[in-house]
Amino acid sequence: MKLNPVYYAVVVLLIASLACSSPALATPDPNLVGTTIAQTVAAALTQTAQPLIPNTGFESPTVVTLPTLTPAVTLTPTPVVTATPLIPQISVSVATNCRVGPGKIYDRVGALLVGEVAEVFGIDPTGNYWYIRNPDSGSQYCWLWGEYATLSGNLAGLPIYTPPPTPVPAFEVSYDKLETCTGWWPDLRFVNTGGISFRSISVTLRDTVTDIVVSMSADNFTDTDGCTGSSTKDILNPSDKLTVSAPSFNYDPTGHKIQATVIVCSNKAISGTCVSQVITFTP
Repeated sequence: MKLNPVYYAVVVLLIASLACSSPALATPDPNLVGTTIAQTVAAALTQTAQPLIPNTGFESPTVVTLPTLTPAVTLTPTPVVTATPLIPQISVSVATNCRVGPGKIYDRVGALLVGEVAEVFGIDPTGNYWYIRNPDSGSQYCWLWGEYATLSGNLAGLPIYTPPPTPVPAFEVSYDKLETCTGWWPDLRFVNTGGISFRSISVTLRDTVTDIVVSMSADNFTDTDGCTGSSTKDILNPSDKLTVSAPSFNYDPTGHKIQATVIVCSNKAISGTCVSQVITFTP
């Protein structure tokens, strides 16, 4: 047992005082000495006592408060979203004609080429043709066949358009006059009375008197004015009127009955939609 230093000091002072006051070499009473020492120690402890901290034999640990660590947040990259265009658009893998109606019977007014994109405004009831802005004229519209088409954008709200009536090809032709320069040829007067345009013509003349036949075909409509010159038009549109010079005879057919077979077609090289008439006249 470990004794307090104060206790030692009190004991020493007490023994010394007893030695001075007691008879020489007298033997102190052990019980008295113990009692006195106990009283003296108690008094000393009462005067000098400090609050005692229990001694457990171990030093009190120093508590260190560690900072709270916030776990690192792993950021997930936001996927890049490519917005789908709201405006319906169309492109083609093969260059495609655009017409005034859904079908080859209608006049061609433009074409959508590979690499071009056009805005879509509607679809025909069959779902085979798209009504688009004319790639060749931004202020006009036309019908595009969908065979080679790729579409994008919001197609859900596209209206179904009723196509225009199927055009009927028709024309009127009549004899105008006989002209001459290096030969003799009749001029024929044409009027396009139908709903499609014509781009080529074929005329065959048979002199019913001599049974001589002359013919010509062309991808335009030419009026030769004697020896002074000529004028040419590439297309005969609906309601157009013009004069076309027929093939020439190498003699004057005046007074002979001439039979003329005339063919006009919507495409060049006497192709597409064609119509014909046979007329007779006497120059």
